[in-house]
Amino acid sequence: MIRDRGNIKWTSMMLPEHVKLLRDWSEEDTYQERPELDEQQLEQFNETICMAMEEHMELVFTYYKDHFFHTCSGYVHYIDPIRHILRIVDEQSGNQLTLPLHDIIDVKQK
Repeated sequence: MIRDRGNIKWTSMMLPEHVKLLRDWSEEDTYQERPELDEQQLEQFNETICMAMEEHMELVFTYYKDHFFHTCSGYVHYIDPIRHILRIVDEQSGNQLTLPLHDIIDVKQK
């Protein structure tokens, strides 16, 4: 039976800088999985967004981008059903954010 030493046998052939970079890379590689949303959650998001547009209420959006969750808040300016995007305006800073609908994970009133 052959005993394999695993990664130990390869580290002796690597430069210390490479070993450090690999360790740093493995620590950064802790991305989050995209959750699957059901029809009931999507319908609730739709109702919340429509009500906020009618009553000019500020919403807090949680969205998934680059393997991580992000949040933003603002007022819904426009829903583009053809391109499936949502335009959000933050009135304090005046910034406008374009958010793909399929990236939205959660919508709540502020």
